[in-house]
Amino acid sequence: MPEDHVSTHQAEEDARNDAILIWVNGRLVPRAEAVVSVYDSGFMLGDGVWEGLRLYEGRWAFLDEHLDRLFEAARAIDLDIGRSRAEIAEALLETQKANGMHTDVHARLMVTRGVKTRPFQHPRLSRSGPTTVIIMEHSRPNAPRPIRLATVPHLRGLPMTQDPKLNSHSKLNCILACIAAEKAGADEALMLDIHGFVNTTNACNFFIVRKGEVWTSTGDYCMNGITRGKVIEICRREGIPVFQKNFSLVETYSADEAFLTGTFGAQTPVGMIDGRVIGDGRMGPVTARLRELYKALVLS
Repeated sequence: MPEDHVSTHQAEEDARNDAILIWVNGRLVPRAEAVVSVYDSGFMLGDGVWEGLRLYEGRWAFLDEHLDRLFEAARAIDLDIGRSRAEIAEALLETQKANGMHTDVHARLMVTRGVKTRPFQHPRLSRSGPTTVIIMEHSRPNAPRPIRLATVPHLRGLPMTQDPKLNSHSKLNCILACIAAEKAGADEALMLDIHGFVNTTNACNFFIVRKGEVWTSTGDYCMNGITRGKVIEICRREGIPVFQKNFSLVETYSADEAFLTGTFGAQTPVGMIDGRVIGDGRMGPVTARLRELYKALVLS
């Protein structure tokens, strides 16, 4: 990535990550030995689901909600995780303890349908599994410089094709959107829904602020973001007007503020969209307030 580009997942370099232990199917192994089969259905076909989690001061933020989403997604694709919620939570804690981690940590928890007997699509060929991996890294986000977005032609999928609420391993559509945005000189992609309304980015949920009101998409065509939901809850609790609604690029370009939400970056300010400066191009007061309220919620 060019030096003048940033992303919502850009973190400070941390040499400790060279020596992390990774949880692979119940074993803690050094990073260099953490491998899966080339016949694994996740590698071969993107057949799996995942969660990203953050560790703050020894606590996994909103762990119950993340486990709810993981198990709901697994049921949706008819994947038997093979472990209980308590066992998955224990695996997270085991990995955390083995790596001596306490805060500013990001975990990626992945479950695939397992190893296939032959390199073909049918799920009945996945007879050895599931495959479960936990990658846990020391990961402090860089200072949240406002990022630049570019609107791209790629849309998030329809529920009858690939439901955008599903946190699946199949991310090619979003990767292509990110590539298109980068080629346009932006950091990430702003994606519309099937009706042409502003929806989400390739990696995060999207919000704007207009005249003191916080707007986000209807939620019909975007990831069911846990941080997104917490921001909506905070707004309602604090008396900040918040609306899940259809809105256009015209309304977005004239917004006072814009920001993204996600587990890694929490709330990331947006400074420019399609070459248009949003507000004064810096983090706005509503975004800054929501960042502080969210941090207090995480640590409460």
